[in-house]
Amino acid sequence: MSFYTVKVEDSRAEAGDVPSAGPVYRCIYAKDGLMELPPGYDSPWDFFSESAKRNPKNPALGRRQIIDGKAGDYSWISYQDAYNSAIRIASAIRTRSVNLGDRCGIYGPNCPEWIISMEACNSSGITYVPLYDTLGANAVEFIINHAEISLVFVQDNKIPAILSCLPNCSSNLKTIVSFGNISESQKKEATEHGVDCFSWEEFVSMGSLEDELPAKHKTDICTIMYTSGTTGEPKGVILSNAAFMSEVLSMHQLLVETDKPGTEEDTYFSFLPLAHIFDQIIETYCIYRGASIGFWQADIRYLIEDLLVLKPTIFCGVPRVYDRIYTGIMAKILAGGTVRKALFDFAYNYKLRNLEKGIQQDKSAPLLDKLVFDKIKQGFGGRVRLMLSGAAPLPKHVEEFLRVTCCTVLSQGYGLTESCGGCFTSIANVYSMIGTVGVPMTTIEARLESVPEMGYDALGSVPRGEICLRGNTLFSGYHKREDLTKDVLVNGWFHTGDIGEWQADGAMKIIDRKKNIFKLSQGEYVAVENIESTYSRCPLVTAIWVYGNSFESFLVAVVVPDKMVIEEWAAKNNESGDYISLCKNSNVRKYVLDELNAEAQNNKLRGFEMLKAVHLEPVPFDFERDLITPTFKLKRQQLLKYYKDCIDTLYAEAKTSKK
Repeated sequence: MSFYTVKVEDSRAEAGDVPSAGPVYRCIYAKDGLMELPPGYDSPWDFFSESAKRNPKNPALGRRQIIDGKAGDYSWISYQDAYNSAIRIASAIRTRSVNLGDRCGIYGPNCPEWIISMEACNSSGITYVPLYDTLGANAVEFIINHAEISLVFVQDNKIPAILSCLPNCSSNLKTIVSFGNISESQKKEATEHGVDCFSWEEFVSMGSLEDELPAKHKTDICTIMYTSGTTGEPKGVILSNAAFMSEVLSMHQLLVETDKPGTEEDTYFSFLPLAHIFDQIIETYCIYRGASIGFWQADIRYLIEDLLVLKPTIFCGVPRVYDRIYTGIMAKILAGGTVRKALFDFAYNYKLRNLEKGIQQDKSAPLLDKLVFDKIKQGFGGRVRLMLSGAAPLPKHVEEFLRVTCCTVLSQGYGLTESCGGCFTSIANVYSMIGTVGVPMTTIEARLESVPEMGYDALGSVPRGEICLRGNTLFSGYHKREDLTKDVLVNGWFHTGDIGEWQADGAMKIIDRKKNIFKLSQGEYVAVENIESTYSRCPLVTAIWVYGNSFESFLVAVVVPDKMVIEEWAAKNNESGDYISLCKNSNVRKYVLDELNAEAQNNKLRGFEMLKAVHLEPVPFDFERDLITPTFKLKRQQLLKYYKDCIDTLYAEAKTSKK
């Protein structure tokens, strides 16, 4: 197909109920075989212990010192001290009769204790199970029981949530260890359910540095990561030591081949949730390379301040974060006046043309980087050399903007918990891969399978279909859910549910989602995520959920509008009232509907993809009402249940106005 992938197996014709599938491709850097785990690596603990031996005094884990209620500079724990803490914690875990193959939970935002708890588990062959910071108590309770967790590490302010679970969890859970302190009244409450509680210091002091660590194996379960499905109960994704380590080493291999690998000089800014695979892999890579990890204060108000104080060299974000950064910078540029805007536009277009010609990032406009774009670089602390984006497709205009203005290499990837994080990544400094998620990682083979009901043909001139994966970084199944495992793992191929399109250069573009499709009454299929993505470009929208009833011929939507934009429009158009009452105002609703449909026309949506009515929701979709997942994906069934009356009203209104 191209320079960046190689074909390793032919396509497959349709046979009965089994749809056709395209050829199997590998990354060019794995053309002679998928990357295998080198001998001597049995557990991610090997990465950590080797780095501690190699660079004992290097700063490993850092947090900002709080003095008189104010955050100061970062203060660091060395690799040696972090290693000693992990060994002591591991020893203390064993005193609680938690041994090889047993399970520990970790619950709380990113911090040094999170990593030390994880490494303590790795050292002893204990499976760690992240408890989602953004899932309610019910999900935490479900996971503790489903994974049979006997000991949980928990941040101080999450202890009440754990205590509230105890009446239904104490047959499994016997020990709670706080990341910090724990009050006597909390200890007393836990004791009533037969559960012992310890502060971090108490627990460390119970452990020894002399204990011998048990032998570990590549096939052992490293972690069970629960993904909040958009439907039903969370699913426990089983990841082996081999899959986890292979993912980290594949990332290293690609950086060696295409850019610069991580070193002990690097600093990573940790703010994406460690409960998700994306950040865990990146942080483990940093540990493998002996780099430093600085944690945010887990407060969104201080995120930028933390970033500027830390001055990281590696920054990972998700589209939601990058979109906010883009909007903020653009607002400043527009407020800077016409001359500044003209200078910025000139510099932007000049550098963009050079990037499109294939000139490398640092050589495409070095003088303009210094004169015009340096301020934007300083907004990330001034030292970032590698930017990564994952978790969802990055809008193309945002990716282009970041590549031009941030003076750093940007690589977008695609992955799932089931593929142990990234399974595709764009190659550093290959500008033509913009708008795509790049090529398969060196541990994975990929093919597309046709989805006839959606009109996607894997054997077409532009191959499109469901992305299927095979290789060394796949999960081992869903914990205690063989039925769900069989649904998605067929003959060694993992069916992702995402629809991809191969590009001419061998890169993959995500274009749709298999499940989020519905049929309108006139027989038209609607790929709803595509449509939502188009409407989301409208500056009025902070969130949108589009719905189509299969007994109706048109679409309606619930929109969370941008408060500032709505209030500004109302002031100019003599509409009175606060934000909540403006959301109910029929003139405001008409204005939003017209703007959305103008956006749709600009992007050439078809007639039946236009909206006929909207409900304006002043409260953003949130976890509390169970309307979104922790990765901010819409829970469509729950949204329909929650807004059922609104939807009925919208359809009735739209039909009345038609008459």
